[in-house]
Amino acid sequence: MSEDGTKALADCRRRYERIDLPKGPQVAWQGGGKRVVSRVHSLSMGGLFIITEKPLDTGTTLKLMFDVPDGNVEAMAIVRTCNPGEGMGVQFSKMNQEDRARLDKLLRRLLR
Repeated sequence: MSEDGTKALADCRRRYERIDLPKGPQVAWQGGGKRVVSRVHSLSMGGLFIITEKPLDTGTTLKLMFDVPDGNVEAMAIVRTCNPGEGMGVQFSKMNQEDRARLDKLLRRLLR
């Protein structure tokens, strides 16, 4: 299957709408023995894509923290895709209700 076909299939399977963030807000993350601050390329209720030259291996668990207008969001996540030299796609695995509500409010604002 072509790269475009693979991307189209992945987009069809997505549970949440992904929003590209051209200004790339920052996310602090730790996992795999690293503590790093990176830029976010895209964000959804299901996860985000972190821009980093040296992404962690698929399956690695991360702790994330990023600012939103109403405070900050903390979550646990799992690396689902790894693109060396580009970044990694992570899926949220644990987030409390308050942080989920803040993230939802931000995404609704960005989708207007």
